[in-house]
Amino acid sequence: MRQLYHPTRDDIMLTGVLYALSDPIRLQIVVDLAGVLAGSAEQHFTEKSCGTFETIIAKSTFSHHCRVLREAGVVRNRPVGTYNFLSIRRDDLDARFPGLLNAILTAYQLGQTTHNASEKGTEIHAQPTIE
Repeated sequence: MRQLYHPTRDDIMLTGVLYALSDPIRLQIVVDLAGVLAGSAEQHFTEKSCGTFETIIAKSTFSHHCRVLREAGVVRNRPVGTYNFLSIRRDDLDARFPGLLNAILTAYQLGQTTHNASEKGTEIHAQPTIE
């Protein structure tokens, strides 16, 4: 089986991370891995099998998004037999860019809370929605 490219900690670039997270589908993958729930301050970082993500995109498109995240250094892909497991490279990201991942996930949570409240007709003054 061929080895997948994962940049070393020192090779993870801020521009690559921000680019990878700028796409709503890739951001949602990271949010799912972080276990973020709208309105909750808790994050439960997990490892998930690629086949367990609830998505409406084609498998090939999902694979492309996972590759972009992996090559940017945001996630680690761990193959086990015919399965691939994804996890966030939290330690590496926090070492390279302290607080960045938490800031992005918090902004996502605030955006979801604001979006959900506006759908219900309730106004909440928070940070702009990340879309």
